[in-house]
Amino acid sequence: MTKAFAGADRLELLLTFVRIVDGGSLSAAAVALGTTQPTISRRLQQLERSLGLNLLQRSTHTMKPTEDGQRCYEHARALLERWDAVEADLRGVQEEPRGRLRVVVPHAFGQQQLVAPLLDFLRRHPEVSVEWLLHDRLPDFIAQGVDCAIRVGVVEEPGLVAVRLAEVPRFVVAAPGLWGSGAPPADARALEALPWLAAGSFYRDEVELQDRRSGEWLRLAIRPRLTTDSLYALREAARGGAGAALISSWLVAEDLAAGRLVQLAPDWAAAPLPVYLLHPPARLQPARLRAFIATMRAAMPTLSGMVAPTRASA
Repeated sequence: MTKAFAGADRLELLLTFVRIVDGGSLSAAAVALGTTQPTISRRLQQLERSLGLNLLQRSTHTMKPTEDGQRCYEHARALLERWDAVEADLRGVQEEPRGRLRVVVPHAFGQQQLVAPLLDFLRRHPEVSVEWLLHDRLPDFIAQGVDCAIRVGVVEEPGLVAVRLAEVPRFVVAAPGLWGSGAPPADARALEALPWLAAGSFYRDEVELQDRRSGEWLRLAIRPRLTTDSLYALREAARGGAGAALISSWLVAEDLAAGRLVQLAPDWAAAPLPVYLLHPPARLQPARLRAFIATMRAAMPTLSGMVAPTRASA
């Protein structure tokens, strides 16, 4: 233990710093902790001296963490949450979900399908607040202070707990008439000759479809006119008649019902995409994370365009 920490409550200093960053000012931290601004300032100075680092950048109107301060904040927040879980476990208390939950979700999925179960979770747990972060890439859970992430697609990252929530059916759609005159093609082999669009995160130059009647698999080589990593852009391009697209059922359900898009080769479909909730392994989980996992497990298979998982975990 350093001399600067001697006689000081290290958890108190870290909690003070977290409250400063969360509140954006010393005065906000003082209100949150029920103390005075000079006390908050003294604790901050003590923490900076003990670490030998400048943790905050101050100007006339703003206060934000330095690069070292951001790292300190992320570690401190994770440490304080683990300490809360340890206290609850040792006391045998049935902890009520409370505090902040930081969740990373895919852009399109997190803007549309997941908002309803998120709002239900917030209604059920009024003491919990959520940071809803829209990123298609997997986060660094510890460094970014992320509690969990929802991922669509295969999970290949070792060392994470993967809870399989649901599956997303996928099939081929196109704007009416893209194939020419007459009825839309029913044979998947006829799709290879069409202009195509590609979802770069899931397929680029070929698609695999299965006949749901016989179980036969068919691989189609495609030459996309447009490749995008945005599902919304893919859908809009398909609506505009730029090409056929293999796309998640939830994203085009309304367009199919309204006739803006047509399902091609309806007896053929791609393998469904699994939907996972990922989080770092831990013996003790905060109640808010346990409650969020339970909410998503119950809600996900009931959402439009989703089906129940074929197995519970990775």
